[in-house]
Amino acid sequence: MLSTLSAAVMPVVILIILGFGLYRRIDVFDAFLKGAQSGLKTLFGILPALVGLIVAITMFKASGALFWITKILSPLTTLLHIPPEIMPLALLRPVSGSGALAIVNDLLVSNGPDSPVGRIASVVMGSTETTFYTLAVYYGAVHIRKTRHTVPAALLADLTGLLAGVYICLLYF
Repeated sequence: MLSTLSAAVMPVVILIILGFGLYRRIDVFDAFLKGAQSGLKTLFGILPALVGLIVAITMFKASGALFWITKILSPLTTLLHIPPEIMPLALLRPVSGSGALAIVNDLLVSNGPDSPVGRIASVVMGSTETTFYTLAVYYGAVHIRKTRHTVPAALLADLTGLLAGVYICLLYF
C-alpha cells in the first residue's frame, strides 16, 4: 500500500503543476526551459569552487595530512574524552559530506553501529554541517567573496556539534 502511494506521488505532483500552468495560461514548456537555463547558469557559476574543493579534499586525504593532524591532536582529544577514531570524521565533515559519510561507514563497519564510536559518529554526522561546501555553493552562487564572520561562526557551530554529540552519547549510552 505504502509503496503504491509513494510511487503515485511524483506523477500527481507533475500533473498538478501542469494543470496549474494550463489554468493560469502559462507556457509550461517555456517556463521549464527558462528554469533549466537558469539552473545551468548557476551550475557553471559555482562549478570552479566545487572542483577546487573536491581536488583539495582528495589531496588532503591522499597526502596523509588527515592522519598526521589526527595524531597531533590526540593529546587534546584524550583530554576531552573524544575517541580518537572520531577525529578524522570531525576534521573532514566541515569540508566534505561524502568523505565524512565514507568515514562513518568505515567506523560503523569496524566498530558496529551500537558501539560508543558508532553512536558518536552517527550523532556527529547529523549534528554538524559541510561548512566549506555550503559556503562555496551558496556564496559562489551569489558572488560573495568576503565571508567576514561566516567561516569562524560556522566552524564554531561545527565544534559545538562535535562536542555536544560526543558528550551526549557518552552521557546517555
